[in-house]
Amino acid sequence: MKRSLFAGLLCLTLSFSAQAKTFKIATVAPDGTTWMEVLKEGANEIKTRTNSRVKFRFYPGGIMGNDKAILRKMRIGQLHGGAITGGGLSAIYPDSQVYNLPLAFHDYGEVDYVRGNMDQQLIAGLKEEGYISFGISEGGFAYVMSNTAIAGPKDMQGHKVWSPEGDDISRTAFESVNVSPIPLPLTDVLTGLQTGLIDTIASSTMGAVALQWHTKIRYVTHTPLMYLYGTMIVKRKDFESLKPEDQAIVQEVMGKAFAKLDKLNREDNEKAGEALKQQGIEYITPTDAEQREWHQTVNSAIDKLLDQGVVSKTMASDLYKHRDAYRNGL
Repeated sequence: MKRSLFAGLLCLTLSFSAQAKTFKIATVAPDGTTWMEVLKEGANEIKTRTNSRVKFRFYPGGIMGNDKAILRKMRIGQLHGGAITGGGLSAIYPDSQVYNLPLAFHDYGEVDYVRGNMDQQLIAGLKEEGYISFGISEGGFAYVMSNTAIAGPKDMQGHKVWSPEGDDISRTAFESVNVSPIPLPLTDVLTGLQTGLIDTIASSTMGAVALQWHTKIRYVTHTPLMYLYGTMIVKRKDFESLKPEDQAIVQEVMGKAFAKLDKLNREDNEKAGEALKQQGIEYITPTDAEQREWHQTVNSAIDKLLDQGVVSKTMASDLYKHRDAYRNGL
């Protein structure tokens, strides 16, 4: 009788263990940031609602490497997922970079309209490639930041410009203004600024403050160079190994988390921009002529990127169609 009871309990324990899943998720986002706090809140809710059948363990601050390293560790099974930038997803889904096309947007009104029409398209594309995304979170506009004032493309001459390692879009954009960018992983940028290896970056205000880059720059060029976003992906086969009801809970909770992040990050970027000004960092607003020069110069880079297939012409066409519809009053 006792042996029978023990065997039954053992079977129940093994059955529960087989169904339980801990997703190991890595990101370069530092611990303590809004991004990490909201994801942890979501993970705690999922753990509670699934009775610990589904848990998330996060590895923040780049301890698992940059986006490229995270994707590699996902492929070999060391990680189940990552919170990654749109550009970082290019290795698995090139069209994920479409929002990053240089100077694609004038303002957030355009961004919101385009994303309202295209976010689900990007999420579906990732799913086709074998990855589940729970939503898109705004990173904000990236601005040129430097130790000297930069108003027009010609002012870039002679600068040591950072380009994210493996990011073809930013590299091509900077090459279009006749500079040879220096590729570095995100985790090496602060050291590069401190040592003088680089003196110019493109970053959101929130990112510059969170990563302490703002301590090494004096000027911000107030032209939105490109729009940044991030998402958390997990391998589709891992996600679909969950029971359907647990899949639904994760989708619901993480979907709400990314909607919350989307709103909070815009607010954080606004606050970070004000903080930069209060610390004496000067905003340089290009003249209309300089703005036209930026667009004329960068357009050649965009044509090159589309010809190379870095982003498909079909996806780029969809973005410009929606953006132009907004500009023309819908």
